[in-house]
Amino acid sequence: MALKTTRPVLGARALNRATLDRQLLLRPASLGVTEAVQHLLGLQAQNTKPPYYALAARLDGFRPEQLSALMESRDVARIVTMRSTVHTHTARDAVALRGLAQPGAIDRELALFVSRGGLDGVDLDRLADLARALVEDRPRTPKELREELLPQWPDADPQSLSVAARCLLPLVQVTPRGLWGRGGKVALTTTDQWFDESAERTADGAADLDETVLRYLGAFGPASVKDMQTWCGLTKLGPAFERLRPRLLVFQDERGTELFDLPDAPRPDEDTPAPPRFLPEFDNLLLSHADRTRVVPAELRGRTWTGNQAHRVFLLDGFLAGIWHLDEAKDRTILTIEPFAHVTHGQRAALAAEAERTLRLMAPQDVPYDIVHVG
Repeated sequence: MALKTTRPVLGARALNRATLDRQLLLRPASLGVTEAVQHLLGLQAQNTKPPYYALAARLDGFRPEQLSALMESRDVARIVTMRSTVHTHTARDAVALRGLAQPGAIDRELALFVSRGGLDGVDLDRLADLARALVEDRPRTPKELREELLPQWPDADPQSLSVAARCLLPLVQVTPRGLWGRGGKVALTTTDQWFDESAERTADGAADLDETVLRYLGAFGPASVKDMQTWCGLTKLGPAFERLRPRLLVFQDERGTELFDLPDAPRPDEDTPAPPRFLPEFDNLLLSHADRTRVVPAELRGRTWTGNQAHRVFLLDGFLAGIWHLDEAKDRTILTIEPFAHVTHGQRAALAAEAERTLRLMAPQDVPYDIVHVG
């Protein structure tokens, strides 16, 4: 009779502290910006400001101009990758992780538009060739792509044409889109074109799956197969974890789900102090696990969203505890803290200190700011 294997159990607090440590949220990290973006496998970037606030919460002395400079030098870029959403990646990961993610949510998004009939009669290979020629001639906005492609297929849905181009090709959002304090419309070109002068910093093709599993565990572990599948939008990753099993430690959560981890990765004591942190909407921490109770208490599930829009959130003792708002008027910046439950006097003071630290880094230096508590 085979003996039942008993694996060490990691409770919610133990998982919380381990994940916060990997996410550089237990203490300000001394990493450079490029190294942090690489370690985190990119930063969620549907909106332009979240990557900046994500790094402000994680890095010691971060200034938004540092990330902007890396975008202008093309060391990092905005591109659709994980879950078919926009991320800010290093040049290498922009190519490699886009290639890895392609067969998952990106291809599924394209299949959805095909199934809706918006691309009936469209030769997708020809569309990809035409779109590539257009965006490599000069960066094009989605509107310009639609206008250029529609004469070729006048019966197609215009939006479906530009979405198909984005799904078929690895398209970078070129600067000034995403630059701090500047910004601009989305304009697209290929990774080949954008990174041409920095070829030595880019990958030759899609990221190796086994290597990416190890990197994911280093940034988000301990984690299950389903956790990683949620993060990247791919399915059927079990065989990769099985190949790596001899190199990994195996735990289980309180529900019995198998969790994998790197042997030398930090797993702090569950009572390790976790300072308050102000996170942007769509932060990686909240979107990269199938089971989010390591950060989001079950009773607060759904409180971070209104419709399809995520709120900015803050953590107390490592767990989701409320949302925050930022009103950036020309003459004053106001950060409003809205807890989900009662906070103690000490927690209130700690939140105010972290809010002030965030504003000192991120608010214009010549604009005064206020911190307001609600409730």
